[in-house]
Amino acid sequence: MVLDFIGRHALTLHGIVVAFGLVVYVAASRALPQRRDPSTAIAWVVALALVPYVAIPVYLMFGSRKLRMRDDPTPAASPLGPPAGEDEAASLWARRLGRSMGLAPAAPYEALCIHADGSEARRAVLEVIASAKTTLDVSTFILGRDRLGDEIGAALRVKAEQGVHVRLLIDGIGAWLAGRVDASRMRASGVEVVKFVPPFRSILRGRANLRNHRKMVVADTDRFWCGGRNFAAEYFEGDPARSAGAAIGAVWHDLSFDLQGTLVVRACEQFEKDWAYATRAAAPESCPPPQAIEAEDAALGQLVPSGPDQVDDTIQSLLLSGCFMARRRILAITPYFIPDATLLMALMLAARRGVLVDLVMPARSNHRLADVARHRPLRDLATAGARIWFVPWMTHAKAVVIDDQLALAGSANLDLRSLFLNYELMLAFYEPADVRRFAEWVERERAKAARFEPKEPGLLRDLSEGLLLWLAFQL
Repeated sequence: MVLDFIGRHALTLHGIVVAFGLVVYVAASRALPQRRDPSTAIAWVVALALVPYVAIPVYLMFGSRKLRMRDDPTPAASPLGPPAGEDEAASLWARRLGRSMGLAPAAPYEALCIHADGSEARRAVLEVIASAKTTLDVSTFILGRDRLGDEIGAALRVKAEQGVHVRLLIDGIGAWLAGRVDASRMRASGVEVVKFVPPFRSILRGRANLRNHRKMVVADTDRFWCGGRNFAAEYFEGDPARSAGAAIGAVWHDLSFDLQGTLVVRACEQFEKDWAYATRAAAPESCPPPQAIEAEDAALGQLVPSGPDQVDDTIQSLLLSGCFMARRRILAITPYFIPDATLLMALMLAARRGVLVDLVMPARSNHRLADVARHRPLRDLATAGARIWFVPWMTHAKAVVIDDQLALAGSANLDLRSLFLNYELMLAFYEPADVRRFAEWVERERAKAARFEPKEPGLLRDLSEGLLLWLAFQL
């Protein structure tokens, strides 16, 4: 009888814990716009029901993916006026969509340089750093303890010693991935170093899984460097001091660029917001109004930040719309391809209605689990008529080109983590000539690629792919 009494109370207690976990999940999902992939939502519910004692603390630490609620109704698309020509008309949808999601308006830029390789990218970033006279702001996921990382660190210290106000924002986990950053030496030279959401300080705030993947350098609100490259040797020219052929030390292919113009002010504003959040300081009261576009034929670009600080999933929304607006071609390059079901379906529908869809990827990336999980969506996409190309090197580039009207380039991969969890930064380019330049860069990568031929997987492979896709947010 005593055992029965204990058993009944244990079951009652377990039921209360399960109910509590589900209430927490529902309340958190409704309190913030936590739109989730269906498989992820099911995974959380099942885990909370079966193993609540583990799932509840894990959910409280890692379950949140949005930190903002919309304060006002969705802003109406700003009146951009009648398009001047066919090219502008074709990209007007993207500008209006961006404004409706609260993004800063498109702004003019000039002197766009798309770096051909790691050597050119290294020269460009060092030139941008050297050009700073009053302020220098740097955001990165990784700062390596290698030749390239040491060179960047030394350049920042030199500018700080010259009296330039230098700030370095590095992700709290990324700061450890390539060797611990020597922050004390930086600070001794006058560089302000801040870690973005250090994991051990943010576990109880539910933000340990939300990483800052944005990469940018802003000098004097005049010059801007951006792209997919972390500040470590493998993203630029490699490091001869490391073993040849090793995953770390070998040269990866990546995409970065630099530019000047009013668009740089938008990048400065974004850095200020990120810095304020990381330092828990007051956010800037307001951003300066956009400057008037004097030249009618000015090239226009738009910053597209995405992540927990945005109400909408901005990059995914632009990609989805781009798939439906594309008339002729969608050209994309990414190291990892684990899209949500909606984006995958949009790409498949584009291919089925006759749009040429080309996806360029590494034959083998630096994440083995991601390589296994990608095969199911790749098979579906290839079956729909898209062409998937595997290059024989590790490419870390991230870009999507829609016809000749829109190019998205920056830090976001085509995977669930980048699209829904990370703080990411892409730039939308609307100038047709520059859109074609990004397409040419990707085409040069594709020139030596082999086409992926889908094959039916065995039972074990199919099950392992499904399991990994279920956990894809963590890849």
